[in-house]
Formats: sequence, C-alpha cells, structure tokens
Amino acid sequence: MTLLLAGIAAPPVLAVDVPSLYSAQIPLDPEQDDSHARAYEEALRHVLKRVSAAELSADPELIELLFPDPAAYVVQFRPGVDGTLWVLFDGEAIESTLRRAGQTVWGMDRPLTIVWLAVDWGQGEREIIAADDHEDDRDAARSIDRNRLLQQRVLDIAERRGLPIVFPLLDTADLKNVSFSDIWGGFDDQLLVASQRYEADSILVGRIRPTSSQRNRWSYYFNGEQRTWIGEPEIVVSLVGDLLAAEFAIGGNAPLETIEVNIAGINSVQAYGAVQKLLAGLDLIENFSITSVEGDRIRYSMALRGGIDRLRRALRLNGLIEQNGIDSTRFPDEFFPNDSLNMSLEFFYSP
Repeated sequence: MTLLLAGIAAPPVLAVDVPSLYSAQIPLDPEQDDSHARAYEEALRHVLKRVSAAELSADPELIELLFPDPAAYVVQFRPGVDGTLWVLFDGEAIESTLRRAGQTVWGMDRPLTIVWLAVDWGQGEREIIAADDHEDDRDAARSIDRNRLLQQRVLDIAERRGLPIVFPLLDTADLKNVSFSDIWGGFDDQLLVASQRYEADSILVGRIRPTSSQRNRWSYYFNGEQRTWIGEPEIVVSLVGDLLAAEFAIGGNAPLETIEVNIAGINSVQAYGAVQKLLAGLDLIENFSITSVEGDRIRYSMALRGGIDRLRRALRLNGLIEQNGIDSTRFPDEFFPNDSLNMSLEFFYSP
C-alpha cells in the first residue's frame, strides 16, 4: 500500500473563517456586450450559493428581484488568470439585503471538515489521499498526480460551497491509528479517534474504486449522527454543504433574542481580546455588551438570531468549553434584571 500526502498541512483548528465567501473568479469574454456586468451577475450567483439557501442560487428571477444591480455591491475587481475576472463583493451589504428579504444567511464562521479518502486503483494499488508528497521517482510522481486530480475535485466543489476542508497529514501519529484497510473496511471508530487531533467536527470518509463499476461509498459524521451516501465526490461534498447550511444558516426573519452568557478563564488582556474578537466574528450575534466582571469571569448580554442552541454550538465550535447552564431563579434579581431571562450559558476560555 502506498500512502500519499496530498492535502493541507495546516495547524488544527475547530472552526475556520472562510475569507473568500464574497469573492469569485469568473470567465470574462471581452467581445461580449456588457461583459463586466454579466460577470458580476455570474459572480454574485456563485457567492449566493455559498452564503444562502440553495433554492435562491437556482432562482435567477428572485436573484434579479433582490439584486437588480449587482455592480452596486462590487467593492473590488481585477483581471484573473486565463481570461477571468476576480470580483469581491460587499458581504455586509449582501447579508443585509438577504435578511431584509427573509432569506437565510450562512456567515463566515464554519466548521472544519476532514476528509479521509481511500482509493483502490486496481492491481493492488491502494492509496490514502493526504498532504503533499515530494517523491522524485517517476512512478511515484504519476501516482501523486492522479491523486491530486481526485483531491482537486473535492477541493473545487468545497470552494464553490464555501466549505473549509482539510486532508489528514498521514504522519507518524496518523499511521499509528489508521490504515487503508481501516477506511475501506468501515472501521470508522478509529478514524473518529484519529480526527480528534485536527479538531474537526465534520468528518467525511470516502471509499473510491475508479476502475470498477462499484459505486463510491461514503460515511459522514457530524453532531453525533452518521449518514451514508453513494456517489461522486462532487455530489457528496454538495450534500455536506446542504446539511451544514441547514444546521448553521439563519433565516432573515428569525426573531431577535437576548441571552446571558458567562465566560470564565479571561485572566489577561490577551484572553479578553481573543474572546471579544471571537464574539464579534459570530454572525448570529447582532450585538453584545459586558454587564458584569468578577475575577476572571465576564458576563455578556447578547442579542442574537437563531436561538440559544445555535449560539451554544457556535461557541463550542470556536473553542470555548461549555459548563453547565445556570437557572437564574436561583440567584437574586439584581443578577438578572430582565425577568424574561431564565437561563444563562456558562463557558470557559482556554487558549
């Protein structure tokens, strides 16, 4: 068995900000009338596929109704490679338009997906796709190229959906726990253990045999649930995108709620700044303020859309450690001046 590294050797993180959500690179035909305007329209459709419901990106009439002048949302553009145009849109303005229309919005903060992909090329050639291998011999180079092509199919559709994806390093630590046979044989418990070092909450396991009529088999693990799929990588990664969007996207007509959140472990200026940046980066939080400070524990009042369960998940995904919630009825009224609040979330910050 040959183990090939063909992925992203990045430090493990819980949730990944995707800075390219509001940019797109589109083919530009300079001979076409209004070529830039047409490119802006196509780029906007690409962006909406990442940040709103799939139904919207497939409805050109509704897109035209909501965004009659896509150029008004463009903040930067430049020529790209191979006759393309790179376009960057005003993300806040697009989100505002979507929310006013009651459309769903999926923001920048997204869970990381790790992909364990085993490939049986036939004639005894079996490989796991992971981070780049720099083998120099010709046979290894040819094998690496075909793996990169397969990997790129996964990365391309992930980029179109705005999904942060990594492949395992397959270093010594991984190889102690995972083999090709583990992936192919469906021994996914070992993969779940091996995925912990990457701190990925979304785990996709693929088994592909390109030279066979046997259909590709996939297992997906997220939020304590398992799903099984059959199909090409593009279809399966799109299904992952649909599932995560349904989990994290927030409807523009979702009511605004006020939640109390206590965060302990804030014992330095650096810790305070990190927590403030974390909260400011969560799209479901409209605004937040500090209501009290006691030792290393800060109480925040947060106005948010999407409900307390989504806030809880978002804070966990961003590395805060959840403690038990507190029933406010056990405390004096001065701790909870708003009678409508009957629970606060308890989290701990640990850098």
